[in-house]
Amino acid sequence: MKFQLGGSVTHRTSDALGDIVVMDYRKHRVLTFDTIFEQSKIDRNKPYLPVHEYNRAMLLPIAFAEPRHATVLGLGGGTMVNALHHLLPACEIHAVELRQAVVDVAHAYFGLPHHPNIAVTVADARPVLHDMPEASTDLIMADLYSADRMSPAQGHRRFIDLCALALSDHGWLALNFHLAPSREGTMMQHIHRLFADVMLYRTKTNNYVLYASKRALHGDMPGATRLATLEQRLPIGWPQLIGKVWAA
Repeated sequence: MKFQLGGSVTHRTSDALGDIVVMDYRKHRVLTFDTIFEQSKIDRNKPYLPVHEYNRAMLLPIAFAEPRHATVLGLGGGTMVNALHHLLPACEIHAVELRQAVVDVAHAYFGLPHHPNIAVTVADARPVLHDMPEASTDLIMADLYSADRMSPAQGHRRFIDLCALALSDHGWLALNFHLAPSREGTMMQHIHRLFADVMLYRTKTNNYVLYASKRALHGDMPGATRLATLEQRLPIGWPQLIGKVWAA
């Protein structure tokens, strides 16, 4: 997400791919690679609570089915892993991050826990996906971004193929896009061939989250009681979020 970032620099490091900067502004902490785009943002007092709307929206598949195993592609500051672990402490979480320095910063500055149920692999996401056994995970959340753009891999049909193979028969895929694939385009048609139901969410900053379910929903949406229970466990505005989802 693009902003002119204010606040003070708390930590700065770099690796072969560029700078990694941690900035504090009032109650928030931000991970950025260029001091323009926010890669991750947390409330320092509640690091498990996602601040960005698109991060909150990416959690919506949990309203339909709670995963026993989740895969997070693109760790960043660990926002999604923190939220998942807080909401579902028994869930096994496998995060994949290209940069070891980003993993180190997530642990040191963003409250990413060291826990037996959380495994982090430092690697390119594509070969990791390729090597995952079929039907081995219930939720894949893909947020693969460099300093200023989405990884091209995330927009390729082969990437979607690998996700579909790795997901269980009741699994969900959540993808963060700057621009949603065209409804009539080859990418969206390919997703519809592999998944029973496909939905979209548009944020106020015009990010899109695409959801794809292996199991047909038949129009069933989570009820008020279910959403209220989730809101007690992780207060991110579940009823409001689910109200902005539409069929793609």
